[in-house]
Amino acid sequence: MNYLWLIFGLLSALFASLVAIFGKIGLKGIDTNVATAIRAVIMALFLIVVVVFQGRLNKVGEILADKKAILFIILSGVAGAMSWLFYFLALKNGKVQQVAPIDRLSVVFAIVLAAIFLGEKISFYTAIGVLLIAAGSIFVALG
Repeated sequence: MNYLWLIFGLLSALFASLVAIFGKIGLKGIDTNVATAIRAVIMALFLIVVVVFQGRLNKVGEILADKKAILFIILSGVAGAMSWLFYFLALKNGKVQQVAPIDRLSVVFAIVLAAIFLGEKISFYTAIGVLLIAAGSIFVALG
């Protein structure tokens, strides 16, 4: 069985948790929007290095030529930027133990939106899980 999705998912969660910790420490006394912009530049440079290292820089033209793909990549980028702007604002004004679980309500939103826009089916167990994630996020944030 292929468990790469689980390994990558856990690594994603680990690094996302470090974003909260490093972000909270770094946001003291600075403008959150400027910090987010600097973070975005660092991310872009890092990812360009990864693409070059993997030898996939030649794929850029292919992606740019696909109008539908580039539209949704742009929309995803804007949504991601908005997410990080609000995330850093929330971190600056709240505790990590409040902000991180509320941010993870994105799981609930993603599953519901995937059902609405992508036609993905929500099973009984998925619905229960979504409800538990929502309740857990709220309880942890209020705790």
